[in-house]
Amino acid sequence: MRDKVTSLAQAVSGVKDGDIVALGGNTLHRGPCAAVHELVRQGRRGLEIVKTAGAYDVDLLCATGVAGAVSAGFVGFETPFGMAPGYRRAVESGTVEAKEHACYTVIAGLRAAIQGVPFMPVAGMLGSHVLAVRGFKTIADPYTGAEVVAAPALIPDVAFIHVQEADAEGNGRIIGTRFEDVLMAKAARRVVITAERIVDGETFEAAPETVAIPGFMVDAVVEAPRGAWPCSCAGLYGYDEEYLAAYVTASRDPADLARFVETHVLVPETSAVSA
Repeated sequence: MRDKVTSLAQAVSGVKDGDIVALGGNTLHRGPCAAVHELVRQGRRGLEIVKTAGAYDVDLLCATGVAGAVSAGFVGFETPFGMAPGYRRAVESGTVEAKEHACYTVIAGLRAAIQGVPFMPVAGMLGSHVLAVRGFKTIADPYTGAEVVAAPALIPDVAFIHVQEADAEGNGRIIGTRFEDVLMAKAARRVVITAERIVDGETFEAAPETVAIPGFMVDAVVEAPRGAWPCSCAGLYGYDEEYLAAYVTASRDPADLARFVETHVLVPETSAVSA
């Protein structure tokens, strides 16, 4: 069996400027933040970020110039911290294109990619300004003639997904809510898993139904303890309220943000396993 374990730097090095990058997790929960930090360190530019609901991960990539576009239904830090100032400033300045979605049109776009079709019909959204803003088209149901929205396929070049456990072959176990991670793994051309810990494959053989992402879909595995930090990881740790509050405050001002990133993000990860 193929051993897919590599370093974080090596796994991220395959991302090219301009790639479409899907990020697992949801808002402040189980985001692949170790991989996001490495994207910043490696200085990627012009990425299109795909996520139903982003927070720290999307905001940081926009604020540091890594992202050039965001396809998401929501970007914000939830009630404790408010909205996403780095994302907002980047969109308002024109450095990031907000490809507005409803969360469900992101999901529909991923499903279209999985099924190899150019779009996925979506119930609802008729009457929404999102259709005009995004240029989403409608089609007639060939059976009833009713008008439905056609959400275009979303095909990520790479998906970064953080899990609690993975084995060396890439089988990944997600404890708790899976969000859109499984859809992203199926839709993406390439999948990188970061894992809190790497376990023996026999662990999954004993309970195969607990594997959320099968190894044949995965290209690289990185052992990254606390790889979702400062977001939460179900069953292991909550989100880091102090860090996130400090980040949101700093991200309101470009100079303060630059100092924050220099201190907290540009330092190398110590959790990556060497290739």
